[in-house]
Amino acid sequence: MRTSRAGLAVAVSVLVAATAPAAATTPDPLAPYRGQEVAWGACPFKQGAHARAAQCARITVPRDWAAPSAGTDLKVSISRAAATGTRQGALLVNPGGPGGQGTSLAGALASLEPAVNEHYDVIGMDPRGTGQEGGEDKGYVCRVPLGRLPADDDDLDARDRSAASITLHQRTPRVLAEACQSDALAPFITTWQTAHDMDLIRSLLGDEKLNYLGFSYGTWLGAKYASLFPDRAGRMVLDSSVNFEGRLQAAFEAFPKIDQRQFDGVYAPWLARRFPDQLGKTAAEVRAKWERLRTFFKTKGVPPDVFDSVFVGNGSTRQWMTGALVLTKGAAAMDGTAAPPPAALRSDLDRAARAVFGRPADRLTAADIAADPPEPDYADVPGTRLAVACGDQPTRTSSWYKLLSDLQGPAYPLFGWAYGLSEACGFWSDPPRHELPKLSARAAKNILVVQGEFDPQTGYEQAEAAARAAGIPMVSVAESPFHGQYAVSGNSCVDDLVNGFFLGGPRPAATICPGVPLPGEHQVFPVPGPAGRSAEPPVPAARDALSTARERLQDDISTINRDR
Repeated sequence: MRTSRAGLAVAVSVLVAATAPAAATTPDPLAPYRGQEVAWGACPFKQGAHARAAQCARITVPRDWAAPSAGTDLKVSISRAAATGTRQGALLVNPGGPGGQGTSLAGALASLEPAVNEHYDVIGMDPRGTGQEGGEDKGYVCRVPLGRLPADDDDLDARDRSAASITLHQRTPRVLAEACQSDALAPFITTWQTAHDMDLIRSLLGDEKLNYLGFSYGTWLGAKYASLFPDRAGRMVLDSSVNFEGRLQAAFEAFPKIDQRQFDGVYAPWLARRFPDQLGKTAAEVRAKWERLRTFFKTKGVPPDVFDSVFVGNGSTRQWMTGALVLTKGAAAMDGTAAPPPAALRSDLDRAARAVFGRPADRLTAADIAADPPEPDYADVPGTRLAVACGDQPTRTSSWYKLLSDLQGPAYPLFGWAYGLSEACGFWSDPPRHELPKLSARAAKNILVVQGEFDPQTGYEQAEAAARAAGIPMVSVAESPFHGQYAVSGNSCVDDLVNGFFLGGPRPAATICPGVPLPGEHQVFPVPGPAGRSAEPPVPAARDALSTARERLQDDISTINRDR
């Protein structure tokens, strides 16, 4: 049999290939991370009384996803409340911040929404930089020398517009920014990096898509994950939203306006209804008494800025009770208007007094509130909030923030004077390393926004602007003055819409849900605002065994996102 030249050439090439050494291949630098085993075990934190038992694990992530072979690896803690029925995926949850630890959130949410937990593993995460909730790893902290900060007896009052006062106010954000940027880890604690950590979690769980629930800053994080990984984003709910299509820092810059709106339109009228004999029978009288008490506490050694801060980011029942305690105990000492608390609020006030001041409400005095504990020479300040808020996008200058203070102060005196003088981003010099894209149409199609009308931490207009720009429907909650709606507010309209979406139903159309009564009340008092009116009046829900758990979780979420 004869062999053609073509056949001979093929035979020779096969022989050469079989006998030649194999060509060198470049190893995949991400293979060790994607191939790691997740070892679930006991969690280091104390689970809440009503929380579902969760398991925890630590996974390894590269310090820099853009150069995974460079630098020392990081550890990220995750938790899992496993699906109780037929699993259809994982639901990653995030409480916000930036810098909020979320591993305990998984079990808490699983217990509040068992229908969702039946079909989803609820996954918590302590994002990079936050350490390990309940564990020894404290994460990325900034070593701040307190000797460089204003002293307690400096009696800070941002309404004092003298050059000396402004310089003194700006000392703190400058020291914070310098301390945080002195750590080499700072450039790698960003939303871009955390979003890649989230996609690794999705991969290690064996899921094609990642479903998600994020509160506050968690809305920015979820939206940016969907922007960076549009084909891997599943059903996502963004609750109490920033404008994720704009600037993250704008959410903080809006604090003075939305705080003042909630205080004037909702909180002061509520105080007038609940404490008329001590604080005034109208909102105007309450605001006047508030000003008098501000001066009174100053004479007791409480700097006016500290007094103001009690009422900033006032986004949960506990924070409302704390403000009421400060005002009523102060009024009792200032002008003798002591009165028994409303019966409907007695237990709420007592819980807040014990949690915040360490003593029962009936024994709490203005002197206790004014007491100032000793401080160490240095403070370890969690750095994730600053690294993310100031490092995700280009920042404004300190002079720009001082001008913002000049403009916002007269209009929003509660926090307008102080905010622009306290923003550390004005002193942040490190430029962003990665661009955060906006949502694509295919990523936006499975996202739902939920927003309270008078939220004092993420403004209604921000959520509305983001939803409109991305073509996403928004579930608005009329009259609500709190931070966090789904699962934590006891609003059946919100919970039913979100649960239906997570459980496979169509994405809800834009809806205005009725609000729920404020603490100690049995009806809703309408307040004109940006959301408009709901189609039906709310039906007050009776308190049940989980009501306190919801309030505590809402307070945790609000506290995470109000720490400045």
